[in-house]
Amino acid sequence: MKVVSYNVNGIRAAVKKDFLSWLEESNADVVCIQETKAQEDQIPNFDFAALGYETYSFSAQKKGYSGVAILCKTTPDKLVKGIGIEKYDFEGRFIRADFGDISVISVYHPSGSSGDIRQEFKMEWLKDFNSYILELRKERPKLIISGDYNICHEAIDIHAPKRNAKSSGFLPEERQWMTDFLAEGYIDTFRHLNKDPDNYSWWSYRANARVNNKGWRIDYNMITDNLLPQLKSAGIQPDAFQSDHCPIWVIVE
Repeated sequence: MKVVSYNVNGIRAAVKKDFLSWLEESNADVVCIQETKAQEDQIPNFDFAALGYETYSFSAQKKGYSGVAILCKTTPDKLVKGIGIEKYDFEGRFIRADFGDISVISVYHPSGSSGDIRQEFKMEWLKDFNSYILELRKERPKLIISGDYNICHEAIDIHAPKRNAKSSGFLPEERQWMTDFLAEGYIDTFRHLNKDPDNYSWWSYRANARVNNKGWRIDYNMITDNLLPQLKSAGIQPDAFQSDHCPIWVIVE
């Protein structure tokens, strides 16, 4: 199973930037999308179907905001939208598809960069998300949790760690959450297989950040540790330019 995660920063905008060609070339079994920024009837399901993908989406109540989706070549055994907490589900941040004994999740963790109120919301979400996943593992022990986590875990994951030490996305409490999360039995698939620096998944549109590779690695394909024997490869595709993020992929046998 090849799973790709991609924050597209607007699915309609991405389609105009050759997303369909990228999707065909990716040949992924499952594509987890974040920031669709579209209502369900605005997502180009027919275009995806022409490439062999079924589309399942969960949109925010607010138009043009947030939203997640899963594209897949196989019909899921079960689909779940949201985590059952209204203030989060109004923002369309979580969708899960079950395939046999593996569940694939597309998740879009909040950003706290707009100010203290949203940072507080982010930290509340992270706490509640973790509690939700802990319960889910009792029912579905094999998880692939793919998406935009809006957190750089270690200094290697960000181009200027000292300068960004007080920036949302690299705050000590966010990094500690990630450390604690991984300690509960999850694998950061890319970092498990690749210890090299200068590998990022998001770049600011400012100051030629992408050209100069001044980025942040905030997108992850996490797997539960019971899937580690089945982990075959993981990577980042920085040469895809449909968004300010780039796709990341993992292959699990």
